[in-house]
Amino acid sequence: MNKRLLIIEDDVKNSESLAKHFTKKHWHVDIVDSLTLVKDHLMDDDFCPDVILADLDVSANEMFKNSDELQKVTNFSEWIFTHDPEKDINVDEIDDLAYDILEKPIKHSRLEVAVNRAHRLATINRRLIKSSNTKKQLYQVDSYLGQSEAAKHVRETLSVLAEAPISAVTIVGETGSGKGLAARIIHHCGLNSDGPLIELNCAALPKELLESQLFGHEKGAFTGANERFRGLFEQAHGGTLFLDEIGDMDLDLQAKLLKALEDKKARRIGGEREISFDVQIIAATGVDLGEAMHKGEFRDDLYHRLNVFCVSLPSLSQRKEDLVELVPNIIKEYNSKANKHVTVVTDEVWEQLFNYSWPGNIRELRNVIERSVLLSKDEVLPAKWLQLTETCDIQKEQSNRYQSKNSITIHLDGSMNLDEMDSFIIQTALEQNDYNVSQTSDILGTTRETLRYRIQKYNLKDKVS
Repeated sequence: MNKRLLIIEDDVKNSESLAKHFTKKHWHVDIVDSLTLVKDHLMDDDFCPDVILADLDVSANEMFKNSDELQKVTNFSEWIFTHDPEKDINVDEIDDLAYDILEKPIKHSRLEVAVNRAHRLATINRRLIKSSNTKKQLYQVDSYLGQSEAAKHVRETLSVLAEAPISAVTIVGETGSGKGLAARIIHHCGLNSDGPLIELNCAALPKELLESQLFGHEKGAFTGANERFRGLFEQAHGGTLFLDEIGDMDLDLQAKLLKALEDKKARRIGGEREISFDVQIIAATGVDLGEAMHKGEFRDDLYHRLNVFCVSLPSLSQRKEDLVELVPNIIKEYNSKANKHVTVVTDEVWEQLFNYSWPGNIRELRNVIERSVLLSKDEVLPAKWLQLTETCDIQKEQSNRYQSKNSITIHLDGSMNLDEMDSFIIQTALEQNDYNVSQTSDILGTTRETLRYRIQKYNLKDKVS
């Protein structure tokens, strides 16, 4: 029995009935009849409830006054409040603390559903905190490997950022150059490391869903909003919000993001009040935001708000000497994952690695090493599975040569990630069909709406009528 429920209720008959019900459902139940006793329980290191079921009719005013303190000491717990709707209690004052607020009378079956959902969320949060502690050890400044001058400069920059209370950082660099790694190092080594790190890829979601993810929504705010959702700004409170591919964000949503950053508060979709938050923003992009700003594709005021400090990451082709340190570390990682024992890198392999241009940067290098380790037969890294004989230009040339009206050739050598493949397929199909969206969507087996979304996502819209 590892599920713990704390009930705050001064009605003995009701509390005993609830305890009996949840005990049968394999919960360990504790009952208190005042907020003072709650504090005593919570100060006990051995007592850490997953869910706290509190009757607001017991001590609402005292609970409102102590909500911030309660939130700190119940960091691992989820609160569910019940109240009599006929009593004059402003439940909004406890909203930030509450997982759910239910009106009496409540059937035990309905209450059980809410408690089980809250328990799932509490379990996830505990795992995230445990994972965060592990990641603090993984994402240190020295995790950015390399002895080149470029790598040393990046580490020096990350060390400075770790000690400074900077509200926003922009990370720029080519696709696969390690922007995600740099963001995690900044968070886990920085002043906000005790708070959560919440990550969001702005290119992965359409505008409406992205807005809901950022700011949250109330139950019933739109079709499919079956329950309240705390936005990522709320979830990242006290920590860091990492917005990857910020350059792909819709202009209208950029305006809302700017207002939220300036005010340090936002309103959930369908909500009536604004919720304050304190987060560090890390924005990453592979596009030139300055150029996008001049083209009118990115707001200049948001650009300047995010660009408090800019970290520019070098491409792998600019620091090839770091391969000497990177390759053995990646081999070691995949040896562990695949139970392989590769320890030897031949001169032939090193020559290919150093002569290749690495258009996909570290991500491509990892893919190449992973494939070679997985297909190895002994302790030697096999040269034949590197597949680095063709340059990116030759690949494109051959791809164009082999393409017909009904075929597209893509080389699966790690030089293109999934988004780049997706963009390449759509671009080629559009060209083959004279940029007719209806005809292209039929050939690709998708809807026009989905195709238009992806055209916008990959900035192909200028060529489509």
